[in-house]
Amino acid sequence: MDELFMRRALELASKACGQTSPNPLVGAVLVKDSNIVGEGWHQCAGTPHAEIHALEQAGKQAEGSTLYVTLEPCCHCGRTGPCSEAVIGSGVVRVVVAMTDPNPQVSGQGITALKASGIEVVTGVLADEAARMNEAFIKWISTGMPFITLKTAMSLDGKIATQTGNSKWITGELARQRVHEYRNFSDAILTGIGTVLADDPELTTRLPGGGRSPIRVIVDRQARTPLDSKVLLNNGSRVIIAVSDSSSKKSHAKLRQCGAEILLVPGTENRLDLSFLLCELGRRQITTVLVEAGSALNASLLQENLVDKLLVFIAPKIIGGKSAPGPIGGIGINSIDEALLLEDLTVERFGDDVMLSAYAVGRGGRDVYRSCARIGDSEVGCSR
Repeated sequence: MDELFMRRALELASKACGQTSPNPLVGAVLVKDSNIVGEGWHQCAGTPHAEIHALEQAGKQAEGSTLYVTLEPCCHCGRTGPCSEAVIGSGVVRVVVAMTDPNPQVSGQGITALKASGIEVVTGVLADEAARMNEAFIKWISTGMPFITLKTAMSLDGKIATQTGNSKWITGELARQRVHEYRNFSDAILTGIGTVLADDPELTTRLPGGGRSPIRVIVDRQARTPLDSKVLLNNGSRVIIAVSDSSSKKSHAKLRQCGAEILLVPGTENRLDLSFLLCELGRRQITTVLVEAGSALNASLLQENLVDKLLVFIAPKIIGGKSAPGPIGGIGINSIDEALLLEDLTVERFGDDVMLSAYAVGRGGRDVYRSCARIGDSEVGCSR
């Protein structure tokens, strides 16, 4: 019975997917005499948490009920009051928690407060499902860095464009719509100057119902982004351009006039420090980054072990050509045993196209997610 109601809480939490950053997705269900008397989910950062919505809906029926919540009730004052106090004051007699909050300001203290008030607390119900849902939040709150998903689309023979650079469109409409859904769920899109110069993309979300366009982040060491590029002309969201200190200050000024934020990033003569860049994005409370870039930037991110998850769309087309680019550039590896390993592979079909989804073995974000699925494990990080 506990799993049944916790699945409903997880279902409620998913309603706000992409809308709560930098907060986690949380759902709550109040049950009395085997009947649901209140439901709620966290809808947006700065607004009431899931438990508060459920308690308000239940009213006096909360007394003597069981609360099912996907994440431990908070016990500190942030932009909203502590949920643990509200739960204690409501007359709830039992609380079932999927997983503890990895936020060090909570980290089991909410559960301790509930128990100290005489409330029975059960933990670990569907913990793995709850942690998977909040894998991006878990990584960010634990490490300060956003969760990185690298997306690429290629032909069956591993090409992302023809030898002339033409790449529209390798995949079909259904696959492209799925990509826009991922954009809608992401805080930022990361691309390189090569993609901007070659394709002049908008990097916005275009879904039938609209959608939320993420922040556009361009890795542009020498500040070469054209002032008439679509990413600058489209005012749907912020644009951050990562440049080196050696790039033209005049170009910086012109790009700022177009509304872009210039972010100075250290690095070598030929490459910016991508780890530094991602830490800076995390400091700006960007918790999820979708990479839509060319083979060079993809290779750099993978080489520096910065990618948590990969989405590979494969179209049933043969492009051919020795000089036609593949999704991963760079110098490559010397032996097969040096290859990046992937795990937890899933396959989905969108029309004639196939999407492979997998996690990079040994990545910090995935490892943190797994540890946090075990109740009681928590790391240091920023506040919820």
